[in-house]
Amino acid sequence: MIIQNAKDKAFLEESEMRFRQFLLGVAAATLALAVNAQQPIVIKFSHVVAVDTPKGKAAEFFAAKAAELTKGRVKVEVYPNSQLYKDKEELEALQLGAVQMLAPALSKFGPLGVKEFEVFDLPYILDGYDDLHKVTLGPVGHQLLAKLEPKGIKGLAYWDNGFKSFSANRPLHTPADFKGLKMRIQSSKVLEEEIRALGGLPQVMAFSEVYNALMTGVVDGTENPISNFYTQKMHEVQKHLSVTNHGYLGYAVIVNKKFWEGLPADIRGQLESAMEQATRYANQIAQVENDQALEAVRKSGKTVIYVPTKDEKAALRKALLPVHQKVEGRIGKDVIQAVYKEVGFKAN
Repeated sequence: MIIQNAKDKAFLEESEMRFRQFLLGVAAATLALAVNAQQPIVIKFSHVVAVDTPKGKAAEFFAAKAAELTKGRVKVEVYPNSQLYKDKEELEALQLGAVQMLAPALSKFGPLGVKEFEVFDLPYILDGYDDLHKVTLGPVGHQLLAKLEPKGIKGLAYWDNGFKSFSANRPLHTPADFKGLKMRIQSSKVLEEEIRALGGLPQVMAFSEVYNALMTGVVDGTENPISNFYTQKMHEVQKHLSVTNHGYLGYAVIVNKKFWEGLPADIRGQLESAMEQATRYANQIAQVENDQALEAVRKSGKTVIYVPTKDEKAALRKALLPVHQKVEGRIGKDVIQAVYKEVGFKAN
């Protein structure tokens, strides 16, 4: 090309400079897209118990499996011990998308408007883990999880914690021993009726506040699976523990529905596989963890452990069974009857 004059030369140089800038811009944009494509999808998984509980360990197991099966395309960040949100806050945080995954206790869904989950709070409706898994792994359990979807929540699985025992600073052998005691419970109308049936005073309180409340006498006692009782150091501030196994405490692993449905199909499938494996792990370790925690409480020497006699357990069961009929209008008689049928429940 023959440059006619200085003006043409300047024009050519400016054009070449702009073209180089364009190429650099394209390269930078391509690099940015590549970097962004490599950024993992982050799932914030919040819960309120300690790392070394069945739920805490299962959450960590799920995080590891998710990273493995998605080959690092998903990063699950686990926040235990109410680091992000307390009991009353976490469900709202999930619905707003501030966190993507939770594993709240089943009783938490009552205040959300899905009262059918309170069937799990009914005293003595489940006689051990075999009965429990007939419900959580069967059609009744799946139908209950589906009721969360109108709330913007997708239910993925049930994780066991264990069967609850009562504790206080006096022996709890008979129903009369509960009279006048301020007993901490989760937010559940069924559990309120349970404590009232025993003559106690139900006190709804966030799990993270229970230790201090027991230490200062704000409440007199509580009910917990042994693993929660031990890992939250309640044995340091409770003189007596009665191994009643009167009720169940478990969790539903849930995700923000919009977030879940927005995931690529292949990643969602890999996460479902990770959750299946984590659920098997959680349910396998729950009973072992509770047995080990009971032994640890025994070795501490700080809490007297009492196992009710057959007659004492029968008296406790007799005092608590009327709760079933009292709350059937709230939970739904059909839901209670479906569980009865699944486990072969007999009142006598």
